Amino acid sequence: MISIAGPTVLPGRPPYSVEDLFTFPDDGNRYELFNGSLLISPLPTVPHQRAVSCAMRVLDREVPRDLTPLMGVGVRASDRDFYIPDLVVVPEEVIKADEPMLSPGQVHLVGEVVSPDTQGRDRALKVLAYAAAGIPVYWRIEPDEGVLYVHELHGDTYGPPAAYAAGTGVTLPSPFPVSLDPADLIKP
Repeated sequence: MISIAGPTVLPGRPPYSVEDLFTFPDDGNRYELFNGSLLISPLPTVPHQRAVSCAMRVLDREVPRDLTPLMGVGVRASDRDFYIPDLVVVPEEVIKADEPMLSPGQVHLVGEVVSPDTQGRDRALKVLAYAAAGIPVYWRIEPDEGVLYVHELHGDTYGPPAAYAAGTGVTLPSPFPVSLDPADLIKP
């Protein structure tokens, strides 16, 4: 049986900074910042994590040797912007034991698996945030639709996303060649 404690009281006051996040309790929530505003998400569900694992298997198979995919790593875009995407692809050389987060310039690809709790953020807010941070490619994986949306940076914004439906093979050229069926991203 799960017991529910009282509400978590967070130290500090908005607008929050990335440094403030280090003072927050480890209470099972995922804390992100958008221009100092706190975004709080519960732990991901099992189907959500399965989709993340499937996407990681595809990326592990396809990434060049000098890149590596990672799950749930923090990306600090500024003192008041901090995101925890479901997955990122970064150069192997940026992985250091003492680094608690990445900078957007180190990220070649960022991905989010859309779930009911995060759909508004993943479809709108994160599109703006990742583009403003200069991340070249954003994958938005929609398990309920069976569609992979690929947003590519054009200047300082993403153009309209390309949509790829499950059941069709595709080779994506950026940020490195990836051949996949979008169904592989959501089902083992």
